[in-house]
Amino acid sequence: MKATREAYGEALLELGRSNDKVVALDADLSKSTKTSLFAKEFPERFFNVGIAEQNLIGVAAGLSLAGFVPYASTFAIFATGRAWEQIRNTVAYPSLNVKICASHAGITVGEDGASHQSIEDIALMSVIPNMTVLVPADSIETKSMVNWAYQYNGPVYIRLGRMGVPDILSENYNFDTKPFVLKKGKRIVIFATGIMLWKCLEAIELLKPYNVEPTLVNVSCIKPFPEESIIEIAKEHEIVFTAEEHNVINGLGSMISSTLSRNYPMKVYFIGIDDRFGTSGKPNDLLSYYGLDANSIKEKLLLLGLK
Repeated sequence: MKATREAYGEALLELGRSNDKVVALDADLSKSTKTSLFAKEFPERFFNVGIAEQNLIGVAAGLSLAGFVPYASTFAIFATGRAWEQIRNTVAYPSLNVKICASHAGITVGEDGASHQSIEDIALMSVIPNMTVLVPADSIETKSMVNWAYQYNGPVYIRLGRMGVPDILSENYNFDTKPFVLKKGKRIVIFATGIMLWKCLEAIELLKPYNVEPTLVNVSCIKPFPEESIIEIAKEHEIVFTAEEHNVINGLGSMISSTLSRNYPMKVYFIGIDDRFGTSGKPNDLLSYYGLDANSIKEKLLLLGLK
């Protein structure tokens, strides 16, 4: 089990070893975001701006204009909330080559509670023009995304988690913005993103005695939204479920529902956090509380998918 934030720190360090234009920035949380690995080996290319997230983004924008490739990190709640205007106006509007890699997203932040649980960040970043929004499912996809982001010229937001997750994808996996079928089933399809890919895999195991075999699709690129691929996969099924560790409003489920309603209307059910804040608790307990654990997913599919 490895948290995607840990994989990010390792990938950033490797990227820094092979590319001297890579610089890292943090807002006094480098031990938690894991940029500390980069800072230890490349102190001359690491900048701790202090608890000043708006300045974090502004400095990253300036370094980008100077020819560097900045990776700016802090917790997702601060990056996308406190510094939203700077991301919009200073980074995205001129389409600067800044990578915002925000950790501790979702409710699996755990005991830190609602004030630190970012469950709106996908919506906040997706609404900004020019912004690419990515959500890795495991450490393998995280590392591939970090390298992909370096090759891509433009602003990128990568959503990272605090909680350890198992590796699901193969070691030779290369990130691509298109969704892909991880497990082929019939009648029901689940489009999942981030940590929910793992939870949906567990739920599919629980569904075997009921002779229910959903297709599971990894959607790790939220924006640019892969409309054509989503429609093609959905057409092969009767019912669509979406799964995300995010508010159901304006997240993955909303995007898929909007896409299908315009192009291929069909039933879409959301698995996510209803319109409410998070709360304090152990990560696994919170997943159960909000209906995001494997058993809750299984029950929802049995209740709604078999109608």
